[in-house]
Amino acid sequence: MKILMVLTSHDKLAETGKKTGFWLEEFAAPYYAFKDAGAEITLASPAGGQPPLDPSSDTPDAQTEYTDRFKQDSAAQEHLASTHKLAEINSEDYDAVFYPGGHGPLWDLAVDKKSISLIEDFVKSDKPVAFVCHAPAALKNVKVNGEYLVKDKKVTGFSNTEEAAVGLTDVVPFLLEDALKENGGLYEKGADWQSYVVEDGLLITGQNPASSEETAQRLIKRLQA
Repeated sequence: MKILMVLTSHDKLAETGKKTGFWLEEFAAPYYAFKDAGAEITLASPAGGQPPLDPSSDTPDAQTEYTDRFKQDSAAQEHLASTHKLAEINSEDYDAVFYPGGHGPLWDLAVDKKSISLIEDFVKSDKPVAFVCHAPAALKNVKVNGEYLVKDKKVTGFSNTEEAAVGLTDVVPFLLEDALKENGGLYEKGADWQSYVVEDGLLITGQNPASSEETAQRLIKRLQA
């Protein structure tokens, strides 16, 4: 299995003066799920190099067994620090793609032309694409055969109620739940902060940080089928 993981390069939380980026658990849990399943993992981001870590995901209450494992894994840290530039990536070299969340993708991956074309290429090649939490923002402008990829498909992602709970409803450039619905997605959600994953065709989406491991496992299961 050759799996591409695409991370955000965006680190500014609008005009708040605060930082954002990718969410540590949403990277660490899938990374080790893929690694433990024997997959070859390639990491990429729009800018290349070290992706920005959302500081909120590095607080004590946000840690899990996977984030703890990452912090003791110097090889994984070096891997993350040297992501490839997205522009250099070719979908033909991979079996699937996985996007970790964090608020960063709302700003860059939602509009990144290379990311959009990559997702389109994976789908056209009948390869699965997976996204967790805010990462389905990367689907906002993805179209296949002239229609939004999410149209008439079951999809989930960080909910409006979860965004309200973290106090960023008026800070984010758009509400993910609303954007998915506006593009014709059949949005579903489970309880706030509980794992909830949906699959529809090649599209696999997880709702929130708690969904990161299950989303990755669903992707592995699809590749091993």
